[in-house]
Amino acid sequence: MKVYITQESSETAVEIHCRTADEKIGKLKKYIEAYGMTLSGRSGSETRVVALNDILYFESVDGRTFIYTRDSVLETDKKLYELEEWLDQSDFYRCSKSCILNINAVEKLRPEISRNITAFMTGGDAITISRRYVSGFKAIIERGAANE
Repeated sequence: MKVYITQESSETAVEIHCRTADEKIGKLKKYIEAYGMTLSGRSGSETRVVALNDILYFESVDGRTFIYTRDSVLETDKKLYELEEWLDQSDFYRCSKSCILNINAVEKLRPEISRNITAFMTGGDAITISRRYVSGFKAIIERGAANE
């Protein structure tokens, strides 16, 4: 793959030249588009803007939704179902009734006797992928591995 950077005075644009626009190219396009996407959250009286790529997971607890990054926990007004509709399904996956994880932030997986899977995130957190969601998660992981 060749990468070229040309500086111009107009807006920033990215062009992808390829033989076929397969799933791997589609994922690259979505990744580039998501690069500038952000979400805001509150921590006390402070509001912060977080890049999607920096988010490890979202969790809903007692009707409140939280954004977890490597170094902070923020609260958002969005509900999990709203985030699920808005986020790219190939990068974020609803892994239980109360959690959506960033697949790109998963470091390792451990199967459990209960047929759940524990996902260890880059920040060190352990997230349970409940058995109801395991088959969909495996399909995404296998599809991603096939495209590498």
